Amino acid sequence: MYINFWYPIARATEVTADKPFKVQLLGLPFVAFRDETGAARVLADTCVHRGGSLGAGWVKGGCVVCPYHGWRFGGDGRCVHIPSLGADTKPPARAKVDSYPVQERYGIVFAFLGDLPEAERPPIYDITEYDLPQWKTKLYVLDLAAYYERSMENGLDPTHNEFVHPMQGAPMLSPEMQRKPLPVEDIPWGSKFYMPFGGRHTEDTALAGDLSGKRVGAAGSWHQGPNQLVTWIDLTATASFHQYLFEAPVDENRTRIFFVNMRNWLLEDKHDQRIEEVTLKVVGEDIGILERLNPVRTPDTTTKEILLPSDYGVVRYREWLKKWDALGWRIDVKALRAKQGDVAMAIPCPGRRESGNWVLDTIPLLPGS
Repeated sequence: MYINFWYPIARATEVTADKPFKVQLLGLPFVAFRDETGAARVLADTCVHRGGSLGAGWVKGGCVVCPYHGWRFGGDGRCVHIPSLGADTKPPARAKVDSYPVQERYGIVFAFLGDLPEAERPPIYDITEYDLPQWKTKLYVLDLAAYYERSMENGLDPTHNEFVHPMQGAPMLSPEMQRKPLPVEDIPWGSKFYMPFGGRHTEDTALAGDLSGKRVGAAGSWHQGPNQLVTWIDLTATASFHQYLFEAPVDENRTRIFFVNMRNWLLEDKHDQRIEEVTLKVVGEDIGILERLNPVRTPDTTTKEILLPSDYGVVRYREWLKKWDALGWRIDVKALRAKQGDVAMAIPCPGRRESGNWVLDTIPLLPGS
């Protein structure tokens, strides 16, 4: 798990000005709410007074209120009111919690969990066809009892489809293509493959429909950062499924996936239920595999697995992870677990580069190189 990337926090509709929304991510608690302007805010969910959970409190005047002693924190993380000191007393400068940059896109509230300046932050993936009238969109939020890196690697593995996904028509790579290294290219903050597929044809799937137009018969997957995954299935020039997964590691054993599923054919409402049923069955096929993998987390070395040329998408993903390891962005999970219960910690926010004297300890990170 890494700091310094954008993570999905909640559906936009779940974050309100009426009640704080409590969420766990990267092994730590966070709270989301809306201020008086309607802007979504995300803070570390630990009051610096006596450790109360802000997410268990309420929202008042665009601030989140700790339920323990009523300390009130604004969207910038600074305490604006301490009831026991009286209305005219300014809270001390140390009375602040980490506040994270927020963007709302695709019906999702994202937070940048790290301290990088804005110009240096890896981006949220840009879905260029989002909101175009010729595309239909559905957002799913899925809970997975598996480590997010395993889920990401599953999406970058084209050879599992013929064995795991009969609902998709068991698409497969030809034996010749499987023996060659997967044609992976680097993109900003990630890597990508896009290629023709063979095996069964779309007419054999549960989503058979009118495939008029020039046949493309190509598909691919790519990642941006450690937790954003894209899969395109382009059947013809005008019949495609585009899927975007924004993965939120709850901890090293659980993941919440924000899944933006898009299509530009079978757009009539009468097809919605059938497409949703097939989509969720395909997702269930993946979940059935991922939740039974051993070990739960990805091995630290390739010597503990036998990798093939068709696994190069997975290999390249792991090589990108090593780059972020070298930057010192990986969370030291073992040290985190050893300290939790004794020390309150937070992901460092950009505000820590501008001021000192913080109460919450920063989360332990593995040393970079």
